[in-house]
Amino acid sequence: MDCLVKEQYETLGISEEVYKFGANIECELRERFAAIDARAEYNQLKVLKAMQDHRVSAECFNGSSGYGYNDLGRDTLEKVYASCFCGEDALVRPQITCGTHALALALMSNLRPGDELLSPVGKPYDTLEEVIGIRPSRGSLAEYGVTYRQVDLRPDGEFDYDGIKDAINERTRLVTIQRSKGYAARKTLSVARIGELISFIRSVKPDVICMVDNCYGEFVEEREPLEVGADMIVGSLIKNPGGGLAPVGGYIVGKRECVENAAYRLTSPGLGKEVGASLGIMQSFYQGLFLAPTVVAGALKGAIFAANIYERLGFSVIPDGSESRHDIIQAVVFQNPDALIAFCEGIQAAAPVDSYVTPEPWAMPGYDSDVIMAAGAFVQGSSIELSADGPLKPPYAVYFQGGLTWFHAKIGILKSLQKLKERNLVNRDLLW
Repeated sequence: MDCLVKEQYETLGISEEVYKFGANIECELRERFAAIDARAEYNQLKVLKAMQDHRVSAECFNGSSGYGYNDLGRDTLEKVYASCFCGEDALVRPQITCGTHALALALMSNLRPGDELLSPVGKPYDTLEEVIGIRPSRGSLAEYGVTYRQVDLRPDGEFDYDGIKDAINERTRLVTIQRSKGYAARKTLSVARIGELISFIRSVKPDVICMVDNCYGEFVEEREPLEVGADMIVGSLIKNPGGGLAPVGGYIVGKRECVENAAYRLTSPGLGKEVGASLGIMQSFYQGLFLAPTVVAGALKGAIFAANIYERLGFSVIPDGSESRHDIIQAVVFQNPDALIAFCEGIQAAAPVDSYVTPEPWAMPGYDSDVIMAAGAFVQGSSIELSADGPLKPPYAVYFQGGLTWFHAKIGILKSLQKLKERNLVNRDLLW
């Protein structure tokens, strides 16, 4: 069987040298992969119980149109999300277009003119800069009189508790905590660390709203941030919780007041959650959530495999090959734009969709530099599917994530290595 598998890899352009290098590393990771599968089993049971508790039925898959009044599937799905993530209420809608939109919605609905927003974990993801007004943009929070303050992490990656305490003041209304690293060279925050940070913030100001940007972190651990004190968690359905099947959408889960505020902002004051047609895509939302724990497990294996592959070849990787994992993203620092581009070309060449396309850097909306993105996905922009991206600026790091199955993540990483090898961008002596 191994010979047949190797032959199939060869038909996809993977040399014997690259295949054997990957196979040896995969053997070393068997114990870690088994632990990931055990966690996926736990989270699968959690999702199943939520669906059973809320009596999900075939009728929930029927779509609604127009106003969407009395949409059973939509309302039941929001109860399922609230149970899965341990919130009082949830807003899960196809009208939320992406993760940035979900975050903007949560912020703009729970902040008022004169309030201050605090990030105690450094600069947020690039696309939020215009939402906040760090980079001037029409309709930003800054235009509505919401100020922003930021406390960077310490050089060792720890929280600057003294700086956070000094930054919190009578106008601090909401604290935003980005779980994943984004394009920053820092560690992703574990749920336990997020809990410690929230506990400290509450000791300084008990009534502050603590929001967690949960993108890329769902179902990676057994617990979610609402279980350690967060008031809101926010994310995208075309990342982890959509399981690769959700064609669009985002979610906000947490305290009822926070969720209701977001609903009134998404639709209209007086309407809130009562309107919003599901347009016949509820089955994809339900089935995607059901598959999400297994899909996330495959993506995690791919991230760990990538870390060990490129660490062995002498590149800096974040997290490193042995660290615990708290999201599905793997960063590889190349210090070379050609290597960054070659990696993305390899990921694109391994895609089931648009594999023949060559990705090129471009001025993508919301970013302050050209960005190269590789993603031959069934859903446009779906980063739970095999994808990679990075800004074309030093240190020329690529951010790899996804793979609806472990096997697809594996072929993507091997294909990326093949591209670097063919262009003499890796030390071939290390491949043996």
